[in-house]
Amino acid sequence: MAAILVHGGAGRWAPQDHVLAVAGVARAASVGWRVLAAGGSALDAAVEAVVALEDDPHFNAGTGSVLNAAGEVEMDASVMAGDSLAAGGVACIQHVRNPVLVARRVMQATDCVLLAGPAATAFAREQGFAEHDPGLPRDLRRAAGVGTVGAVALDAEGRLAAATSTGGRTGKRPGRVGDSAIPGAGNFANAQAAVSATGWGEMMLRYVTARDVAGRIASGAPPQRALRDALDDMARRFGEPIGAIALDAQGNLGVVHGTEAMPHAWRRSGEPGVTAHFAAGRIPA
Repeated sequence: MAAILVHGGAGRWAPQDHVLAVAGVARAASVGWRVLAAGGSALDAAVEAVVALEDDPHFNAGTGSVLNAAGEVEMDASVMAGDSLAAGGVACIQHVRNPVLVARRVMQATDCVLLAGPAATAFAREQGFAEHDPGLPRDLRRAAGVGTVGAVALDAEGRLAAATSTGGRTGKRPGRVGDSAIPGAGNFANAQAAVSATGWGEMMLRYVTARDVAGRIASGAPPQRALRDALDDMARRFGEPIGAIALDAQGNLGVVHGTEAMPHAWRRSGEPGVTAHFAAGRIPA
């Protein structure tokens, strides 16, 4: 069994962007699936799917990232490999095209899990990532009402992985770090589950959302129920709607959000193509 599941952020989307958002997540899932079909790892697939979303200006990550209070782009991203618990992340990184690729390089090339701010950008230059202005003119910025992007994957060897990337909250305080760069909060993978979350990062940091969902799955809950129970508990505690996706080692999917929509798409072994939706509906077993 192999599977890829991606999301494009939980939130409110402008009506004219609905079709484009669904097309974007479908394209990202197709990119991830091609990696898996060619024998690539779950980590390869999750990362490449997120790269596709970072390069799409309709999503709040990479090129489409929203502006902070200073009118600048600061981005967070992380990756995690479930078989080894290896993880890497960047926070408040600037002037790179694909923060998720830098996050993976942190995991592979350093003894660190997280690099932040100017040091993260300097590391990207050391590693050969070119200078890139991910910003768009304010009138072209399409993702102002939505959150993070992410992907979870299962490869033919049974390995799980997760990758998550964001431009953060519109108008955020410079230097603010959300959940997307933090293993266990907005992004997590182990041998039983892979999870990527989206929404109000301060809530996910306090709840350790992705790790909580993975723990529920490890205790026997299907991904859909694990997500629903965790997000319902968060809603009771914090009153802020978020969203998340999850995948277990058997290829079972979970997609839950308390927002208007969360564009998402998936493909699994034995299915004829990618399935994509604007908002969560019935998730197949």
